Amino acid sequence: MGALTDKYCIVGVGETPHMRPSNRTTFSMACEAVKKAMADAGLEPREIDGMTSYQAGDSTSSSHVATALGIRLNYSLDIVGGGSSTEALVAHAIGLLEAGYCKVIVIFRSMNGRSGRRMGGQAPSGPVPPVRAEGDAQFYMHWGWTSPAQWFGMSAMRYLRDTGTTTKAFAEVAVAHRYHASLNPKAIMRTPITIEDHQRSRWVVKPFRLLDCCLETDVAAALIVTSRERAYDLRQPPVFIMGGTARTMAPNSAWNYSRPEIHYVAGNYGRNRLFGMAGISHKDIDLISCYDAFTFTTLIQLEAYGFCGKGEAGEFVKGGRLQIDHELPCNLSGGHLSEGYTHGISMVIENVRQLRHRVDDACPGWAEGKHTYDRAAGCRQVKHARIAACLGWGTETTSSSLILRGISA
Repeated sequence: MGALTDKYCIVGVGETPHMRPSNRTTFSMACEAVKKAMADAGLEPREIDGMTSYQAGDSTSSSHVATALGIRLNYSLDIVGGGSSTEALVAHAIGLLEAGYCKVIVIFRSMNGRSGRRMGGQAPSGPVPPVRAEGDAQFYMHWGWTSPAQWFGMSAMRYLRDTGTTTKAFAEVAVAHRYHASLNPKAIMRTPITIEDHQRSRWVVKPFRLLDCCLETDVAAALIVTSRERAYDLRQPPVFIMGGTARTMAPNSAWNYSRPEIHYVAGNYGRNRLFGMAGISHKDIDLISCYDAFTFTTLIQLEAYGFCGKGEAGEFVKGGRLQIDHELPCNLSGGHLSEGYTHGISMVIENVRQLRHRVDDACPGWAEGKHTYDRAAGCRQVKHARIAACLGWGTETTSSSLILRGISA
């Protein structure tokens, strides 16, 4: 186990609804999400002294949110980043807490991802902004690659060719995540789908169909990290941070599509550190969140983090293996494919609620504090939820992760 295993906890979570459009500012939504996370933890503004966020030039700042909520910060930071940021900022928070820079830290993401700046696209009110020919873009632009679907689609096509996997493996991911969304009152897309529905959905960029692609939503979400000792005094059961990785990189930040072994991604370099720090193995994991900007990113991470062998993800997900009550429940809120897109923070929040055994669902027995586990009646709490893995994704070359455990584990 790592030196800091179980010393720090996630103690509060909160978010706005997923909206399309929000008709709100990212500042307004961030304030709402942070206030809800504070209320969830039972914390007052005077008890918060650190705040961080991540964005892509499309959001508000920690200092403005703190000022609006009556919080005076001892530390604030707003980083540039997307899907690998939540887990990385949790690690960042642990370092700050351990060193004594602050005592309680909020992490938030606020984005008008549908009505504002869209990933690889444009805001409804204006033209597509010019793209600078720098970084990875210098290799993409002249091929006409301007969206994540095009970038990751090329990797996915190579994966299908190299492994013999078919797009029905993508469908298994889409069906599982949509099933979980059907149980989640907060999800945008709640109508269940089948393998056949996936295969009939229109092409976006081969090999991705419409049901392979994440949603675009306006939303804000926040979580709060503090010490184990402080956590026991707060409103909710603490969720302990066992270990993780923070923006672990592949050897080269530029992704070479002609490399001999293309799918040895950043997660492959982080998995031994992740499980070694937590002091557990894969068989101890009861549920996961697996970044699903596309169905393919979930598949490749299952391999990268060692839940199945190289090239075996297509077989691994067959037969509903990722669905609740099966072997490895994945993205229990519906994930980015069906609940809404938050650049990953909502997946960590869902796992926190599952590990508390207090997931906010429509379970008919929840008013009495007991889950029925009756899926037909709307209960979406995982049985025996003890330990969760949160697998973040930035690109093939960057990945972050967390392993969390509930108080009963």
